[in-house]
Amino acid sequence: MLLAVDVGNTQTVIGLYDLTGGSASGRRPEDGLLDHWRISTASDRTSDEFAVLLQGFLALRRNSFADLDGIVVSSGVPRVTATLREIADRHLDFEPIVIEPGVRTGIRIEYDNPKEVGADRIANAIGAFDLYGGPTIIADFGTATTCDAISADGVYLGGAIAPGIEVSMDALVGRAAALRAVELRAPRSVLGKSTVESIQSGAVYGFAAQVDGLCDRIEAEIGSCTVISTGGLAELITPFSARIEHLEPWITLHGLRLVFEKNI
Repeated sequence: MLLAVDVGNTQTVIGLYDLTGGSASGRRPEDGLLDHWRISTASDRTSDEFAVLLQGFLALRRNSFADLDGIVVSSGVPRVTATLREIADRHLDFEPIVIEPGVRTGIRIEYDNPKEVGADRIANAIGAFDLYGGPTIIADFGTATTCDAISADGVYLGGAIAPGIEVSMDALVGRAAALRAVELRAPRSVLGKSTVESIQSGAVYGFAAQVDGLCDRIEAEIGSCTVISTGGLAELITPFSARIEHLEPWITLHGLRLVFEKNI
């Protein structure tokens, strides 16, 4: 079994894959996904604490570290990356595969400094190109909202980064004395009939329109694209987007699984 770990700035997503079904290439991201868990990212969590969490998740399936054949990681939080290396060193007989310079990804990065590209964005690009080819745009609704593009021949072309929905909402509430935190959900209509609904409308329809606008501008540069969405809030925003064609909640884990296959 394979543990795929996507460490974001706010949340960490963990997927457990069955490796007996053959190559991951061309398969759906959920194929072989035995289970998945989402936890808050805590950079001060010790390796022992993180190990207990992982063991607990595995135990829910009556599995343990002994059943794992590998761990593959994308991480934007260096301290958590180090923690995962410590866990592998202490509890496993193999090193984790971490998306970083020197790891085979099968994708060329067309960026002024390729080292600056987030590991999750690389994993998204790998997974999306495997499923849809290119040109493809991936809209990821996480701590940041990102729109990244892959060319027809599988080159990562770059993208756009904007403040994420929850980050923006927190900033709005923190800076506007008359506003309060609201539940992120779709309002009855674009024209909110209360302050709560107005904030919800701005968040849901506003961020959908933001991504639609970015996709239009990206296509003006590289031509027509397939547009997919992923990330923790993708399920909320996708139905209100005019451009997103496919919702792929596990595309990052799929990309990680492909990276694992290229490095064993």
